[in-house]
This record gives sequence, structure tokens and C-alpha cells, in this order.
Amino acid sequence: MILLQMFSWPFMQRALIAGVLVSLCCALLGVSLVLKRYSMIGDGLSHVSFGALAVAVALGFTPLYFSIPVVVLAAFFLLRMAGNPRWNSDAAIAAVSASSLAVGILVISCTTGMTTDVDNYMFGSVLAMSRADVALSVLVSAAVLVLFVLFYHKLFAVTFDESFSRAAGLNVDRYNTLLAVLTALTIVLGMRMMGAMLISSLVIFPALTAMRLFRSFRGVVLCAAVTSVACFCTGLSVSFIRSTPVGATVVCVNLILFLTSCLVAALRRR
Repeated sequence: MILLQMFSWPFMQRALIAGVLVSLCCALLGVSLVLKRYSMIGDGLSHVSFGALAVAVALGFTPLYFSIPVVVLAAFFLLRMAGNPRWNSDAAIAAVSASSLAVGILVISCTTGMTTDVDNYMFGSVLAMSRADVALSVLVSAAVLVLFVLFYHKLFAVTFDESFSRAAGLNVDRYNTLLAVLTALTIVLGMRMMGAMLISSLVIFPALTAMRLFRSFRGVVLCAAVTSVACFCTGLSVSFIRSTPVGATVVCVNLILFLTSCLVAALRRR
């Protein structure tokens, strides 16, 4: 009865549609990112997106449309550094992440201050989802899902063995770039729902949970997708019933499921 009442509200319907699609995209991309040890790129991009939206709010631009190209460019930059042996990729991601966050905080403090719009992007809010945001989320999420399915086998090969993929004639850099761009788009879309501080958890937790339960790549991908959507729906429902922040609640549900999967994996080994 409570669930029927909850989804009778238009803002909850918008949150459910956008959240399920973004969660699905995060889970699918997260498997490849975690296996390639690129999972921290998601965290770095989330901080870049916060810096971009702070600048957008200060300049009077629409945050979402301003953030997308900035974060995509940052994804190219981070990917190049991660693939360059002269760079320490973790240190580079940490430097970009901290710098972007610092720039965002300075811009906010010198201009508008912590407005409701900035707070929504930083910590997430279902109330902030407009029809335009949902429409953009549906379009971009559909594009991400279609591209992932079309290039599934190529991404699988690049994820597990780049050297073999190069020898087989695959353009590894192209598919790594595709993965980074799709991740950047998903991170920007998820900021409205989860907030810039927590969106990277949707990329990491479902993949880690699925990897504790399945061994095959396909099994991990499917399990991560189901896990991510289920955790989001559960977190959204608990958030509505208990009046807790959506982003933090979804992350806690993911954490509980991850710890449960670790316990199940430990019992299997006995």
C-alpha cells in the first residue's frame, strides 16, 4: 500500500525511471572498470563533474549540459594518464579529483554560496529531477546500453587481455576511449540522483558483489545489473518511507548486499 502511494507521486516516478536506467548503465560499465583496475576513474570523474557544475551555476549555464563535455574531456585525459607508464595512474586520478573538488568549492564560496541547486548535485535529490532531466537520462542511458550491447564482445576482449586484443587486430585505444566516454556520460547523469560524492559507488559495488558470486564474465555482468537495479529500488523505497537521503540509503543497501555476498563466498570455500 505504501509502495503504491509512493509511486503515485510524479517526482518518484521520474526518480524511478531515471534511477533504474542510470543504475543499469553503472553496473554494466562497472564490471569492465573494476576488472581493468580503472574503478577510481569513476570517483575522479564524479569530482570533476562537481567542479564543472559549480562553474556552470556561477556562470548561469545549465549544469547538466555544461558538465557533460567537461567530464568527457576529463575522461580522455584520465584514460591517457592511466595508459602512460610514466604516470602513476592512481596519483594522477587523485590529483585531478582533489583539484576539481577544490576548484568547485572555491567557485561556490566566491560566487553563489551553497545554493539548493549545488547541494542537490553534490548529495543528490529525487526532488531535483525535472521532466527534461528524465528525458535526457532516458536518451543517454539508451545510447549507453545500445553501445555496450553492440560492442560487448570487443569490450570483453579488451577488458581481459589488451595485448591479445592488439595482436588480434582490435583498436584497443578506441574501445578504452569508448568505455571512458560511456562512464563519463553515466556519471554526469547519476549526479542528480546520487550526488557527485556518491555516484561512483554505483559503479563499484554491484561489480564487486557479482564477482563474489559468479566466475564468468557474462554471469558477473548480469548479476551486477540485477543487483544494481534491485539495490536502487530498495534504497529509493526505504528513503521515501524513512525520510533519509536517497544517495546514502542506496549506497548502504549496496554495502549490505556486498557484505552478504562476501559471507556467501566464504561459506562456499569451506
